[in-house]
Amino acid sequence: MPLLRPNDLVRLVSPASRPDPAGIERRAKILRDWGLRVEVAPHAFDQLSYLAGSDDDRLSDLTDALLDPKVRAVFATRVGKGSYRILHRLPFEAVARDPKPVVGFSDITALHLALWRECRSIGVHGALTGDAEDRLSLIAARSLRTVLMEDGPFNVEVKQALASFELTTSGRARGRLIGGNLEMIATTSGWALPSLRGAILLIESAGLAIGQFDRILTMLMRAGHLNGVAGIAIGHVHGTPPNPPLDAIVLLRQHLSELNVPILGGLPIGHDADASSIVIGMMTEIDADHGTLIQRPEEMTTYDMR
Repeated sequence: MPLLRPNDLVRLVSPASRPDPAGIERRAKILRDWGLRVEVAPHAFDQLSYLAGSDDDRLSDLTDALLDPKVRAVFATRVGKGSYRILHRLPFEAVARDPKPVVGFSDITALHLALWRECRSIGVHGALTGDAEDRLSLIAARSLRTVLMEDGPFNVEVKQALASFELTTSGRARGRLIGGNLEMIATTSGWALPSLRGAILLIESAGLAIGQFDRILTMLMRAGHLNGVAGIAIGHVHGTPPNPPLDAIVLLRQHLSELNVPILGGLPIGHDADASSIVIGMMTEIDADHGTLIQRPEEMTTYDMR
């Protein structure tokens, strides 16, 4: 079933870094054109160093949006850094009584993971991403609207031109899609990262130095956080300069091959103006032989959307 319907109220909040107000207004217009009613949280454009205001104010905006029964989805205005600073203070028990999707990616992965772990509340790994002119890409907009407002099933097909396509193996796997940004998966490990047993692990990355990239994968593997995953879906892997003979793809292959599960790379998910949206927490099937990732909204249970 669709997550949102025309005339639903959504709220734009800034749990991490400060957005550009003009860009957010352009994105809000897109949502209004879809028939949604849009509010902007009071502190969305505050600034404190690299953050969109103080922790208390960002937490207040996010909590108010999650608990307001009139609000049916929460959109992160941008990513950046900072949502991990406030997620442990969320009133998870109250949120669980009326969970609603949080839309975002990158740093917002921390919220997705914590909300799934504590509330079984699904999230949308997607965003009002901007193109070179800071406008919402038509491709990204189409994908986001499909996930939010259309009946399924919907699928994401791989792009062989993406570097992560080289990691594709063979076979099929099915499970809840859990994950997102690799750095946030590591940041939440041990305190907000849910169990990945039986899950399809989603990985995307941007801007990690090669040594940092390797350290993160080593920690996740050696600490056992990835034990029991059913399969792995890999999106964009950007901004990790190679240090021959090592690069991000080589490191992913070295570490993830130990898991001996199907891997589907080349997914247009993550840091890209034309990125596809996908639902975190939804039952998902990956088919590495045919290069597809499929989600079926009709398989969402009442428990998912309490």
